[in-house]
Amino acid sequence: MKPTRFFKQLLSLLALLALAGAAAAQLKPEQKASFFLEPDRTAYEAGSAGRLAAMVSIEPEWHVNSNQPTFDYLIATVLTLELPAGWSHSGLRYPPAQMKTFAFADQPLAVYDGDVVIVADLQIPPGAAAGTYPVQGSLRYQACNDSQCLPPVTATAQIELTVGKGGQPQHSELFSGGVGAGGGGAKAGGPTAPPAAKPAGSLPLTLLFAVFGGLVLNAMPCVLPVLSLKLFGLVRSAGHSRAEVVRGALATAAGILASFWALGIAAVVARAAGAAVGWGVQFQRPGFVAFLAIVVVLFCLNLWGLFEIHLPQRLARVGAAGPREGIAGHFVSGLFATLMATPCSAPFLGTAIGFALAQSAPVILAVFTALGVGMALPYLLVAAAPGVARLLPRPGAWMETVRGVMGFLLAGAAVWLFYVLSLQVSPEQLAAIQIGLLAIGLFTWLRSRGGAGKLLRGLGAAGVVAAIAVTLAAASGAPGAANRPAATASAGLIPWVVFDRARAESLAAAGQLVFVDVTAAWCFTCKMNERLVLDTPEVAQAFAEHSVVPMKADWTNRSDEIAAFLAAHGRYGIPFYLLYRPGREPHVFSELPSKDGLVATVRQAAGGRPIAQR
Repeated sequence: MKPTRFFKQLLSLLALLALAGAAAAQLKPEQKASFFLEPDRTAYEAGSAGRLAAMVSIEPEWHVNSNQPTFDYLIATVLTLELPAGWSHSGLRYPPAQMKTFAFADQPLAVYDGDVVIVADLQIPPGAAAGTYPVQGSLRYQACNDSQCLPPVTATAQIELTVGKGGQPQHSELFSGGVGAGGGGAKAGGPTAPPAAKPAGSLPLTLLFAVFGGLVLNAMPCVLPVLSLKLFGLVRSAGHSRAEVVRGALATAAGILASFWALGIAAVVARAAGAAVGWGVQFQRPGFVAFLAIVVVLFCLNLWGLFEIHLPQRLARVGAAGPREGIAGHFVSGLFATLMATPCSAPFLGTAIGFALAQSAPVILAVFTALGVGMALPYLLVAAAPGVARLLPRPGAWMETVRGVMGFLLAGAAVWLFYVLSLQVSPEQLAAIQIGLLAIGLFTWLRSRGGAGKLLRGLGAAGVVAAIAVTLAAASGAPGAANRPAATASAGLIPWVVFDRARAESLAAAGQLVFVDVTAAWCFTCKMNERLVLDTPEVAQAFAEHSVVPMKADWTNRSDEIAAFLAAHGRYGIPFYLLYRPGREPHVFSELPSKDGLVATVRQAAGGRPIAQR
């Protein structure tokens, strides 16, 4: 088949645009304050009055403007309550502000810092039936430190208030004015959200962790389809010169490193813009998932022989007898491998990412470079010892059959992407995306027909571009899909409940164990852990024996609350597992916990004995 530069350029463009999408996904607002709601009674009688306190915790070295800022142009801190039908509140009582001077202002500013309490007086309607009623709170604020102000953001919290007889007073310290009256106070009673953790460790050790973490990514399920393609490429390269093997391996490594550099630069830019960053967060965007599905489909069509990725003419002279894939194809596959790796986490990876994102720009880039080197290490070893490729089976006619089989294996990745999209868009939009991908295949087939004239080939090329545009439009046109919570109901052995940070901390303060699983439909590692470790009779029995409340935080779609929860514990990716222990610091598990270790940790926490980190 003749070289098809159009598809080679298209695949390269898609891979680069996908990396740009991954970078853009990092630019989301960063939360520097959180809050939870507490009532003054355990239950209220119909027609009675009550009070509700919003306990706001602001991270150290940061502050927010008061409800009545010093200047009109400053953004006030405002709490909004969404009450059940018929309920009302007579206003909000904000604490007095502190007047502080900062480097960027000539006059003192009215601000809150530390912990502050906002109180609302509620009125329960006389006809309210006995039961529980949800109250939603939204806190709009702008966080600043002594050198910069972040974009304004909104934090949310929810609580269930009970209407019925037998209610008892509680949390009197929140309503007496003794807690956080003017900011900076320490709150007594009630749980506190911990400040953002600063991962400890040295840079050399972190770089070593990053190399190991990148290397382990090659064995994660996300990357296995691409890894199988590269093994196929090595077998095909075995029949060519040593120089060609070296060039192919180095081109793949260059693609991996380039993609990690792009992600590192995106992290630096996001930090400078005051945005939160995370590993794999781009999969929360339906447009990016559909984009990656397009890339997967095009790779499948390439493996099935509908088009080839060849060397550009300028480079063709360098290795005219080289593999059909060409240096450009090797480079693009390196980019593709990194994109497929981002929904996976691995041992050492979370530690390295957590350390890096709390450091300066040079350290962030150094750690991302080390991650890229680790993932590219197998290809660098092949480049250093190209004779390794000759240990593989000799190329022959059998490779065409294997090539087709590899295409079907890679198509399995497209099925997984459809599953992720099904939790992010409506059924109609999912059908439109799938029809768009089918059209891409149709127009690619038209363009690749041997007897096709110039007009038909041009129509096929235009059709591919149009089908890609329609597919992306169908995905990006999902109203509110990125913020829609995915289902967390479980039919397994453990009765999961939806994660509520305030409730989890309240339960822990009351003496109960709470296990939190932060997961997502696009996270392969999460699904493996759920099947092999969490949803097992041993773990379910341990949870039941010790009355552990299992909470599941579904991060399939964007959630600032979950992102803030992860950042508070120094993590920027998933899976993430945490056990709240009464009277003690929460226990954070590794990304790949063991079943025995998890059960032992729960039992020891229930018995109050010190435990070793696992």
